[in-house]
Amino acid sequence: MKKVTLYTQPECPPCEVVKMYLKEHNVEYREINIKEDEQARDYLVKELKSYSTPTITVDSEVISGFNLESLTAALNK
Repeated sequence: MKKVTLYTQPECPPCEVVKMYLKEHNVEYREINIKEDEQARDYLVKELKSYSTPTITVDSEVISGFNLESLTAALNK
């Protein structure tokens, strides 16, 4: 099983679409709200080199922004 982490923030419509997609495809994931978790926000920027939400990690692959095609490809690898 792949390890999926979804970095989100409030009032992020693309984040909601990604959550719906993951639920519809029965993908277990961990959601981290970067507005509530300062360490996660720092990790997102410094380690993952991402400045937007949603950002999704699938194992070691990072998908920044709303890109269902890349997410689907990463989940199907």
